[in-house]
Amino acid sequence: MFVGTYDADGGLGGELRYVAGKLLGRGKCALCDITHGWNPMGSKSWKQACAVSDVEIELLHRNEATAEQLAASSGLPSILRRRDGQWSEAIPASEIAQYAGAPDALLERLDQF
Repeated sequence: MFVGTYDADGGLGGELRYVAGKLLGRGKCALCDITHGWNPMGSKSWKQACAVSDVEIELLHRNEATAEQLAASSGLPSILRRRDGQWSEAIPASEIAQYAGAPDALLERLDQF
């Protein structure tokens, strides 16, 4: 099981702050771009990739993640893996951006764990 944590807060206020920051060029979350882009309901390519993948991933906003999950991340966004009761970072923020436009490749990478 994987958990992807966005570099953005959930809730109406968090979503509005993220969109405003993105429009002004001050906010960016590579994981948000992969899973949603500009579509608040999720990008078509992300949904299609998930439909054919066996990878289980839960997506959380930073204010929804546990302290343990946040501590396991080297920075946000991040994708964590839970193994033997412990969270560890599977894909750090520095690597997530390379999957822009290729959600299927991101899920294939997670499937290698």
